[in-house]
Amino acid sequence: MLIPHDTRIALDTVVDLLNTTPEDDPGNGTADGLADVGALYDFVRSHSISGVGDLGARDLRAVHDVRTRFAEVFAATDARAAADLINRLVAAAGTTPQLTDHDGYDWHVHYFAPGASIADHLAADCGMALAFMVVAGEQERLRRCEAPDCGRAFVDLSRNRSRRYCDSRTCGNRLHVAAYRARRREAAG
Repeated sequence: MLIPHDTRIALDTVVDLLNTTPEDDPGNGTADGLADVGALYDFVRSHSISGVGDLGARDLRAVHDVRTRFAEVFAATDARAAADLINRLVAAAGTTPQLTDHDGYDWHVHYFAPGASIADHLAADCGMALAFMVVAGEQERLRRCEAPDCGRAFVDLSRNRSRRYCDSRTCGNRLHVAAYRARRREAAG
């Protein structure tokens, strides 16, 4: 599957944004990765999101809302449901496609309007990256880790769409070792 660099960057941003969500179990010690405006600034910096001005509490709440909507897209059971969610998300962001070639990147499309809020920026650019996946018939590649204690988001870019874990060296390996040990215990009687 050929994915343009700007779409790949936006998909990585969606995944990273989703993975800032605290787990549903408040006792597991996982905190919100976007708990305050400082964390939002860090997210913007670490993802080299351009054109972002001053951020405040309103921006943080709006990004949390966008994050929730992206989670709904990842949870969508079929392409039609995902498309409906993406359409509403992108329309609310007021997309304004523009060709640009900045920061050493070749020509690519920005979907957000100049001066857009960080939430609209993420909704437009990342929403269009998700739209690309649906249009390509690849919505099923938007996944959650199958490890019972994980659930992190990822985009399965394996050739045969077989990736099951967010990281095969942690979640995948841990489950394979546990299954091996269980088989050994069972064989030992």
